[in-house]
Amino acid sequence: MAQQDDNILKKVVSHAKEYGFVFPSSEIYDGLGGVYDYGQNGVELKNNIKEYWWRFMTSLHDNIVGLDSAIFMHPTIWKASGHVDAFNDPMIDNKDSKKRYRADVLVEDAIAKLEEKVEKEVEKAAKRFGESFDKTMFIATNPRVAEYQKKVDEANARLKDAMNGNDMTAMKQLVIDLEVADPVSGTKNWTDVRQFNLMFSTEMGSVAEEANTIYLRPETAQGIFVNFLNVQKTGRMKIPFGIAQIGKAFRNEIIARQFIFRMREFEQMEMQFFVKPGEEMKWYEYWKEKRMRWHQTLGLGKENYRFHDHLNLAHYANAACDIQFNFPMGFRELEGIHSRTDFDLRSHEKFSGKKLQYFDPEDNQNYIPYVVETSVGLDRMFLSVLASSYVEEKLEDGSERVVLRIPPALAPNKVAILPLMKKDGLPEKAEAIMNVLKFDFRCYYEDKDTIGKRYRRMDAIGTPFCITIDHQTLQDDTVTIRYRDTMKQDRLKTEEIKSILEQECSMSRLLQSI
Repeated sequence: MAQQDDNILKKVVSHAKEYGFVFPSSEIYDGLGGVYDYGQNGVELKNNIKEYWWRFMTSLHDNIVGLDSAIFMHPTIWKASGHVDAFNDPMIDNKDSKKRYRADVLVEDAIAKLEEKVEKEVEKAAKRFGESFDKTMFIATNPRVAEYQKKVDEANARLKDAMNGNDMTAMKQLVIDLEVADPVSGTKNWTDVRQFNLMFSTEMGSVAEEANTIYLRPETAQGIFVNFLNVQKTGRMKIPFGIAQIGKAFRNEIIARQFIFRMREFEQMEMQFFVKPGEEMKWYEYWKEKRMRWHQTLGLGKENYRFHDHLNLAHYANAACDIQFNFPMGFRELEGIHSRTDFDLRSHEKFSGKKLQYFDPEDNQNYIPYVVETSVGLDRMFLSVLASSYVEEKLEDGSERVVLRIPPALAPNKVAILPLMKKDGLPEKAEAIMNVLKFDFRCYYEDKDTIGKRYRRMDAIGTPFCITIDHQTLQDDTVTIRYRDTMKQDRLKTEEIKSILEQECSMSRLLQSI
């Protein structure tokens, strides 16, 4: 995938709508910004991603259990978590285009461009000097590269200070000094930077005058923290242990762009891992390795993933990094891994007046556990799979096809059942085969159009296998199986179909290979 290819993203967006993966929400009313609906194929892919994550967390780790907490929560929870006072993004407008941006994102993008210049110079030098090349020495001694690196370091330091100090004047000055231009108008005519709270508020109560202001949760983690003791005691859990949750969250994003990458209503897959104080960095490194392996096992290309350490830590963290993925718009955050210390439990203990401590029988003492968090955006995960699977191929006969090379275990449909004709008993035989397979695999039945057109449609929605039933099937009970990625076709007995699908499409086998 290209480092940045807006054309690919446009094609993926168009393909997602045309083939029932993602639709603009409320489209007949001209849509609603930053909100999308998942179509018939999209919801299956989404559910398969959920299963891959959920089974990895709760089935492969005997000390992690699940939870499904409510979206509505007591408003004091968000005061305790810091969201009421500190859940803000720095907002800036361009006076010419009238477009609104996150100032910190504009700065980070400008820094990333400087970093790309460093990497390009490093790559050229590495080719020139071969095995004797010393990257650190080159960056320090090459005048042009050293200057780029100096600008990167200074900009990162200033960004960190501005964010930590909530200094919006310094943030605007950084935008000016980095000569950030609006991508739409091309001008540098910026407003002042101001803070923008991201939480959606609503009212609970039957009479408006008696209503309490509550919030749609901006993250799922707090539902885990307030249920920490409930789960620990009822499950007789011993430290270290984790609580996993998949659920909707809501953020009034300043900018909700780049398709489903940044939305106002989205879904998170989070796990909070409770550990003994002083052991958090060991588990932080453990979960970094585990989560990277989980992603790379899908086969989307190891080169498309990288770690990115946070320079600007959240108020609750003592270490944090992202697993970034090479989306069509470049490397962006896919999953966050954070060492949250004991901030959340300690804060909820203070605001609620209830003890949230764990009694450790080995040490014979009570303590508030530290927490290591892994949090992956389900919608971003969906986009990473869809974008990296999208392939346009030119075939040997000169024709073209679009194929989604979705990992078979995640594919919306595992097999298409295709009777060659709608007569001579072929549909009945096809339905009989489907009735055997449908209890174990999601099947797609189609008998319209030529077999070639049907193959192309199955390629376009990522179906790994097609089974064609023809007149020979009625004679010897054999069918033609077609492989999506190679388009190879084999003849086999109908009783062999199930074993091939189990071998190639099994979620269990995918999990075993992690």
